[in-house]
Amino acid sequence: MANQEAFLEYIRNGYTFKGEHFKLGCAMLNGEVVSGADVLLPLKTLNRHGLIAGATGTGKTKTLQVIAEGLSDASVPVMLMDIKGDLSGIAAAGASNPKIEERYAKIGGTYKPTAYPVELLTLSKEKGARLRATVSEFGPVLLSKILELNDTQSGFVAMVFKYCDDNKLPLLDLKDFKKVLQYVSDEGKKELEKDYGKISTTSTGTILRKVIELEQQGAEIFFGEKSFEVDDLMHISDDGRGKISIVRVTDLQDRPKLFSTFMLSLLAELYASLPEEGDLDKPKLVMFIDEAHLIFQEASDALLQQIETIIKLIRSKGVGIFFCTQNPMDVPPSVLGQLGLKVQHALRAFTANDRKSIKQTAENYPLSDFYKTDELLTQIGIGEALVTCLSEKGTPTPLAATMLVSPRSRMDILSDAEIDALVNASKLVKKYNQEIDSESAYEILNAKLEEAAEKSKQEEAEAPAKKGKEKEEKGLLETMMSSSAARQVGRTAANVITRSLLGALGLGGRSKKKGTSWF
Repeated sequence: MANQEAFLEYIRNGYTFKGEHFKLGCAMLNGEVVSGADVLLPLKTLNRHGLIAGATGTGKTKTLQVIAEGLSDASVPVMLMDIKGDLSGIAAAGASNPKIEERYAKIGGTYKPTAYPVELLTLSKEKGARLRATVSEFGPVLLSKILELNDTQSGFVAMVFKYCDDNKLPLLDLKDFKKVLQYVSDEGKKELEKDYGKISTTSTGTILRKVIELEQQGAEIFFGEKSFEVDDLMHISDDGRGKISIVRVTDLQDRPKLFSTFMLSLLAELYASLPEEGDLDKPKLVMFIDEAHLIFQEASDALLQQIETIIKLIRSKGVGIFFCTQNPMDVPPSVLGQLGLKVQHALRAFTANDRKSIKQTAENYPLSDFYKTDELLTQIGIGEALVTCLSEKGTPTPLAATMLVSPRSRMDILSDAEIDALVNASKLVKKYNQEIDSESAYEILNAKLEEAAEKSKQEEAEAPAKKGKEKEEKGLLETMMSSSAARQVGRTAANVITRSLLGALGLGGRSKKKGTSWF
C-alpha cells in the first residue's frame, strides 16, 4: 500500500500542469490501475512533436484518435495522414459497449460519444478536396531534391526556372516543365546559352527521365492548379473546436515518390508561410503521420534531411508533428531525439533481433523505480501504453504505464453514403476540385514553335519564285556584259584602273616634250 501511495504521489507530481491539458488515461502499477493517478497531456508542449509506436493491433491508431480529439476540443486544428484508411470514423459519434464501460469504471470519468468536425482531403482522385501545388511554387531546390539530382543537374534546373521567370513562362504542372526541358535542349538551346551559359544535353535527358518516373507514380495529379492554401488546414468550426483534416492517401503505399513530393511541399510551405510564434499556450496545428515507417523505409536522403530540418525548426511556428509507427527504431535517431511526447504500445519478442530492439527501445525512456521497462514493453495489453511527455518547463515527465481512455468518435470507418454527404457539404471541395487549365509554358512554347514552323513553311513556299527572279536578273546581266558596248566600257575601265595603279607605283609613261627624243 505504501508503495502504491508513493507511486500515486510520483505520478501526480509529474503530471500536474497549470495550463490547458486533457486526460490521456490513468497510470498502472503491477498491472492494476491506480485510482486518481491521471496521466494528462499539457497543450503547451505538444508543438514539441511526438511518437506513437507499437506492434500491429496494440491500439496505436486509437491512441492517435484520442489525442486528435483532445486537441480538437481545445480548439487546435489537426491534420491526419490516413494511409490505412481507418481514420474517417472521427467524423461520426462512437457507441458505448461493455468493454468501454469496464474501462471507464477503472480509470474514472464518463464516456460520451461525440462526432468531430472533419474535412476530407485527397492527393488523388479519391473523394475529398484536392491538394495541389504548381511546379513554380514547389521551386527548383525541392524539385531537385525529390528528383535526386546531382549538383550539376540541380544548377540546370535552377537555370530553367530563371529562364521561365524572365520570359514569363508559368510552370504550373509537369507537362509545362517537360516541355521547357525539351525546348531548351533543342530549338531554344542557342537562346538559353546566349543569356545563361552552356547547357549539357546529357543533363536534360537525365532530368527528363526522372520527371517521367515521377509521373508514373501519379505525381501529375499533384502538380497543377488550384494550389492548396495552408491556411485552410487551420480552420476552427462554428462550435469552437479545431477542424480535423484527414488526408486520404490509402493508394500511396506503393508510390513513395508521390508521398515524398507531397510531404516536402507541405512541410516547406508551412515553414515558409507561418510567422515565428515562440512558446504558445497551445499549438496552431498538429500533424499526425500514420504508418510513418513507410516514409522512413522508402524516403530519399533529401526527404529525411528535410524532415529532420523541419522537425528542429517548425515548432517555433506553433506546429507539432507526430509519427505513428510500429517500432521506434523505424524512426532515424536524428528525428527520434526531437520527439517530446512518446506513447509506446506493446512490442513483440519473437526473435533475438526483436529482443535486442526492445532493449534499445527501453533505453529511450526515463528510468523508473517502479518499472522494469524492457520487460513491461512485452506485457502491457491492448489499449495500454508507456507514456512520457514534456512538462510545461520542458523536462520529461515520469514514465507511466497507462490504461488509455477510449476514442469518443467511431472506432471504424464511414460508409460510402456518409463520405458522400461529408464531401457534398464541404466548402473546400467546391473551392479546389474545379479543373483549371490556364495558359502556361506548354501552350506558350507550342504556339511559339508553331509560329516558327509556319514561317519556315512560308519561306519554303516563296523560295521557287525568289529563285526564278534571281535567275532572271542574272541572265539580264550576262546579256548586257556580252554586248560590244559593254565590252568597250569594260576595256576603258580596265585601262583607267591600270594606269592609276602604275602611276601610284611610279611606273606610268610620261608625255613627250617637244624636241626631246627617247634615245
